[in-house]
Amino acid sequence: MKKVLVDINHPAHVHLFKHLIKELKSRGYKVIVTSKNVESITKLLDLYHIPYISTGRKKDHLLWKYVYEFFHLLKVLGIVLGRRIDYGIGISMVLPVVSKLTVMKSFALDDDDLLATPIFGKFTSYANVILTPSALAHEDRGKQRISHPSYHELAYLHPNRFRPDPDVLTELGLTPGDAYFVLRFNAFKAHHDGGAKGLTLDQKIELVDFLKRFGRVFITTERTTEPELALYQLPISPEKIHTLLYYATLFVGDSQTMTTEAALLGTPAIKLNTFAGQLSIPNEIEQKYQLCYSFQPDNFPAMMHTVKELAINSDSKAVWQDRKESMLADKVDLTSFLTALILNYPQSVAEAKAEVAYR
Repeated sequence: MKKVLVDINHPAHVHLFKHLIKELKSRGYKVIVTSKNVESITKLLDLYHIPYISTGRKKDHLLWKYVYEFFHLLKVLGIVLGRRIDYGIGISMVLPVVSKLTVMKSFALDDDDLLATPIFGKFTSYANVILTPSALAHEDRGKQRISHPSYHELAYLHPNRFRPDPDVLTELGLTPGDAYFVLRFNAFKAHHDGGAKGLTLDQKIELVDFLKRFGRVFITTERTTEPELALYQLPISPEKIHTLLYYATLFVGDSQTMTTEAALLGTPAIKLNTFAGQLSIPNEIEQKYQLCYSFQPDNFPAMMHTVKELAINSDSKAVWQDRKESMLADKVDLTSFLTALILNYPQSVAEAKAEVAYR
């Protein structure tokens, strides 16, 4: 029996790998999950009934982040040696290093530009297989890199994997077609977020005061919502957020991941942060597929102009659904791609590099 270790370091990684874990288990693989002991992560793992081994708590201070990663590495190394793990997969700095010290083969996923996350990119360079979306194909990632025609979010939001649940709307007193807006405000605490900025409190208040005239407003954040906005705190369980995004009239925020999720679900999406226009994958989604808009922090008036246009235009959702279908015609279900890659390794790597389709 082959053994696979999945390393979870962020709530989005739970969504990214949940279907892969299920697929591999259904094919007789033993799957071991390691996870940072962060409530937003462990709550999702529990909700999806995914057993996990805790590797300790996440830290906000940059120095302590790397101290923690060292102990994280030691714990994962012990698990890999003790359980004789065959494959390790994750958006992880430790798995590539562990694969250099053991017989485990590592699969490192990365959807950030090297210029944005050079340290993470350095660690992933030690992996046996590096997997990046085709939007990053222009980067030199070495001979072990495979460019796949997908996005990380399509591992769980591709129509093969995701079905919206109208009962989520009923829980909130809504029905499909009702106007409402989802807002996401980031904490900017990741190792690559140094100096990053998003929406200020005054801007958030201005945004909410405008949108609430056209429908209900729901706010989701990584940390506690400011007292001035507590009334709009999202009251549903986190695994239901994608249904809420699917039916939403508009998404606005300063979060990278949730902007992408809304866009790929066919909901008009707008973000404001210092990464706007700087990253290849969001740029592709914005410029090639026209599914989102991005603005730098000093361009808040222009962002509000676009918010007002989309909030008022009743045809926006239909237009975005058409654009979503155009995007999906170019992309694949990432879970199916990853499953085939692991099941047929190492032959699958040569096939993927030879552009054998997994469609």
